Amino acid sequence: MNDIPTRINTEADLDLALAALGESDPRLLALVAAAGRPPLRRRPDGFAGLAATIVAQQLSTASAGAIWARLDAAFDPLAPEAIARAHPARLKRVGLSAAKIRTLKAIARAVISGKLVPSALAGLDADEAHAALTAIHGIGPWTADIYLLASLGHADAWPAGDLALQEAVRLAFGLGARPTAKDMVALAEGWRPLRAVAARVLWTYYRFRKGREGAPAAATSTPFASKPAEKRKRLSKRGRNGRSA
Repeated sequence: MNDIPTRINTEADLDLALAALGESDPRLLALVAAAGRPPLRRRPDGFAGLAATIVAQQLSTASAGAIWARLDAAFDPLAPEAIARAHPARLKRVGLSAAKIRTLKAIARAVISGKLVPSALAGLDADEAHAALTAIHGIGPWTADIYLLASLGHADAWPAGDLALQEAVRLAFGLGARPTAKDMVALAEGWRPLRAVAARVLWTYYRFRKGREGAPAAATSTPFASKPAEKRKRLSKRGRNGRSA
């Protein structure tokens, strides 16, 4: 595979990656032919992007969006310093669980101290960036991989523990049971260094299959989806260094 992008930042990057993946595994081309080209869909990065990913854990899109809206209204700008000094009761009132409050505070303290530099993660390979994120209390493999894929555009992030992705693999390849996270790691080895692009293809196929079968499509929007474009841009700008601009 030639000219393989290491970051999927533009539609052109996505096209190059899809072509390379199709050469290495024609099955993925067949999924694109059936379900359509996956959308680029990038989320904000930095502290705001990490916070949004934490909020979205194990919640429906509607629930995550409602909590995010309350959190963003309560802390504007949503800076790590504000979250670090916020009383847990105030964070609980917006709908955050105790575990998510601890995680957001741990991330905020790590950004303030310099232990975690969100802008530096884009310069690391996916495995190194994953390790840097999961070293922070409360950031698990799923959160790290989703942030790397959706916020930083890492081409090789692979959220093996994502249930929708596991179900997509089952449907796409006619497996008898949903693969485990361990199975998913082994299954995706042949897609390196473009596992994140394979994930986009599979998520798109999952939505296609669920829609065709009359079930609700998988949630793909984020708490940022309802924000006006100007507000999303502001969040992304201040999120790049973890502090307000």
